[in-house]
Amino acid sequence: MNAPLPFQIAVPDTVLKDLQQRLDNIRWPDEPDEAGWAFGANLDYMQRLAAYWRDEYDWRAAEARINRFPQFTAPVAMPNGDPLDIHFIHVRGSGGNPLPLLLMHGWPGSIVEFLDVIEPLAHPERFGGDASDGFDVIAPSLPGFGFSGIPPVTLGPQAVGGMMSKLMRETLGYERYVAQGGDWGGIIAARIALDHPKALTALHVNILPLRPSTGPDDPPVTDEEAAWFAKVKKHLRQETAYQDIQATKPQTLAYGLMDSPIGLAGWIAEKFHGWTDPTVAEPPFPMDDLLTNIMVYWATGTINSSTRIYRGYREERCGNLATGQRVEQPLGLCLPPNDLFPPPPSSWVKRLGNVTHETRLEKGGHFTAMEVGKPFVEDVRSFFRTHR
Repeated sequence: MNAPLPFQIAVPDTVLKDLQQRLDNIRWPDEPDEAGWAFGANLDYMQRLAAYWRDEYDWRAAEARINRFPQFTAPVAMPNGDPLDIHFIHVRGSGGNPLPLLLMHGWPGSIVEFLDVIEPLAHPERFGGDASDGFDVIAPSLPGFGFSGIPPVTLGPQAVGGMMSKLMRETLGYERYVAQGGDWGGIIAARIALDHPKALTALHVNILPLRPSTGPDDPPVTDEEAAWFAKVKKHLRQETAYQDIQATKPQTLAYGLMDSPIGLAGWIAEKFHGWTDPTVAEPPFPMDDLLTNIMVYWATGTINSSTRIYRGYREERCGNLATGQRVEQPLGLCLPPNDLFPPPPSSWVKRLGNVTHETRLEKGGHFTAMEVGKPFVEDVRSFFRTHR
């Protein structure tokens, strides 16, 4: 077993200088009158974001903020046996027996989503909580994302689940742990529960991670569930074109996103608006936070490798539970009102398996930890408190 190596982010000055030059020479598109966000990333907002990025944003300050957390890299075997370096934050928690928590992001997020919740999770007593609720927080950059290695093969969430299990059990030596995730992180957590259940004692997600079976041997779909399907289908027609592109022709998309910082920012910022609160005039995040997340993709050149997980997902066909299959570990869900798709009925959620905890948040969306950090932290603590 290769011991993890300490890691610090240090983006070369040449990368930042090149970025500055590109931001000085943006070629802007036109936009229909009163377009808002209906046609995609709003032009007025993107021009203000670009000006802030060019004139005020401080990557070195953001870099220092991330580097305050202990970070490491370690080689983890891919399904073909070849090693891939995985980057992760690893904060040892308070209390006599902190619970190991694998905390996983999705796309187009990153470890930046968790910067405000890692310390409250690891050291609750510093925020008015009880030290006995402390976690050892392990927050990896997924393969092909951020500061992890770029896989030369296509990996879907099922393959990544196997790698995350190895990271926790073999690299870090945890005999038991829990997992939390949103977006791909939630799907990966569910795949670990199904495919690598040893040592994973419970999981918490802020997304519906898998589609339950609806075969002839399963309970019939209720009227409420059928109405929800229709609502989701209508909603996703307007929101998921990016999935088809990233799952079929990601290489073609990558030429523009790798070469143009404003192209990359538009592709990501539109998701941070539409998947949070599409009724507001702009994404409900400080520009500094949004740009730090975008910078993780730009500085590492990982937008192309990050999108390939969509291709891997289609190739694996791992998004559905088979007839009779269920998540056996205790499963907690914390569902925000504004997400890529509307929250499902409780009856549909319970089809996943051993659902022992279900929270419906009053606010928040897809990037839950980044949007509503305090309710998110409390829900994670509350659920895992009974599984220590």
